[in-house]
Amino acid sequence: MNEQTPVKRGNDSRGLSTDDLIKVLDLLKGSNSVELKVMVPDTHRGAIKTLGFDPVQAEPRQTYFFDTPDLSLNKAGLIVRARRSPGDRGDTVVKLRPVDPVLIESDLRRDAAFKIEVDVNPGGYVCSASAKGRCTAQEVLDVSDGKTPLRSIFSRKQRDFFAAHAPAGLTMKQLVPLGPTFLLRLKQQPKDFDRPIVVELWLYPDGSRIFEISTKGFPEEAFELGAHFRAFVAKCGIPLQKKSVMKTGSALEFHSKLRTAETVA
Repeated sequence: MNEQTPVKRGNDSRGLSTDDLIKVLDLLKGSNSVELKVMVPDTHRGAIKTLGFDPVQAEPRQTYFFDTPDLSLNKAGLIVRARRSPGDRGDTVVKLRPVDPVLIESDLRRDAAFKIEVDVNPGGYVCSASAKGRCTAQEVLDVSDGKTPLRSIFSRKQRDFFAAHAPAGLTMKQLVPLGPTFLLRLKQQPKDFDRPIVVELWLYPDGSRIFEISTKGFPEEAFELGAHFRAFVAKCGIPLQKKSVMKTGSALEFHSKLRTAETVA
């Protein structure tokens, strides 16, 4: 992970400073998408209803992360993920964060399966670069069970991206499955907002949950969209969690500790 790359973790309830906003603006210039996120306290059970969404339309998903038992990839800023969805649909991603968009190779920028995105929440921001792919839900299950090699569900470009940024000497063969994490995802467009909003509820085996509301847009509309999004959430009467939680980091830490405990036992 390049510590010189502008990044601020979402754990500051005071919000973004002027310097932070300037850094976000610089990151947006080299990105092709922005995702705005807010966390909702788990105690607020009526958020989906106040958004006007129908909870029975939520889509279940299983998310697997792959890392070393001591999370060497995560420490290097690299994320390897595979996801299962209904209808035997699956998807994969190799993600690097934080990144400086100007340092991304031009051939990757031209690839439709490659995305540079700035994530912004009330207390933080980070820019990521993602190489995406498709597979079947059964293939994800077979990989997680060790029936087929992990590399088989990732494209050549994804594997090359992994090799370019993984710690020296670390290959996909050395990674172990961490998960699954079960989540519910609901994407709809509210009556009083001009684009879809996504609600995700991440559920952990110990009963803990992470509740996130987000929307996406183009980099050039980030600040106007951010103001409208925040106003819409406030209008719905949805309280915001003071400190944001990284969904990926939380899932990795939880399942890494669980795996260690099971190994010791």
